[in-house]
Amino acid sequence: MTISVYIIAYNESEKIRDCINSVLWADEIIVADSHSTDGTSEIAKELGAKVIHIPFNGYGDLRNQAITHCSCDWIFSLDSDERCTAKVRDEILTIVNNAIFDIYRVPRKNYFMGKWIKYSGWYPNFRQPQLFKKNTMSYSMDSVHEGFINKSNKEIGYIKNFIWQYPFKNMDEVLHKTNRYSTLGVKKLQDKGETGSIFKAFLHGLWSFSKHYFFKLGFLDGGPGFVIAFSNFEGTFYRYIKLTEAQKQWSAPNVKPIKKNL
Repeated sequence: MTISVYIIAYNESEKIRDCINSVLWADEIIVADSHSTDGTSEIAKELGAKVIHIPFNGYGDLRNQAITHCSCDWIFSLDSDERCTAKVRDEILTIVNNAIFDIYRVPRKNYFMGKWIKYSGWYPNFRQPQLFKKNTMSYSMDSVHEGFINKSNKEIGYIKNFIWQYPFKNMDEVLHKTNRYSTLGVKKLQDKGETGSIFKAFLHGLWSFSKHYFFKLGFLDGGPGFVIAFSNFEGTFYRYIKLTEAQKQWSAPNVKPIKKNL
């Protein structure tokens, strides 16, 4: 059985090399790049990956287009901030040759602010299934936090070993992602028929903070746990504020021409 790895990327020159190096064992590496301008594509090509440029119209669309370029029997999805490990490689190679299921979830272990996160909802941490037979899975068309569509008649399996995720190299990336994802999340709220308000933004943000810091034991991660919880507060708060802004259509006050008194 052969394995394609697809990696989505945009201006990830500082992360793409380690990401690709961690999957050089695959039969095919596809980098779905949304027209990076920082040399991401050049680094990917240098390492032997096939680069496909796809305009960004949301993550669901990006992932669905990426898998159409994968030609192998199995597909392994890896984001540019994720790293495969030797144990995961060995487990995947065993699975694809003796598969019980068609689709598998892969646990992630996150490194943030100089330490491995053990709580905060980040350990173990899963996103959409990352290993699947070709044509057995696709993605919903959500702009962000996209779901998946199971086209198999089998249950979903779980890989035992962890891949690594290095989600943010610094706080600038945290703030940038918070801003970008809160903007992309507005359409998702609109599609659900949600209405926005300052009060609702605060309540949802407070719940998001409490969920990560208290219920998911983020306080046990020390300072990084607080930052994770607070960034979830910010992302949720601004998502609802931006929804309110879109619905209220705030604009600048009108100014009448002020002429010189004669």
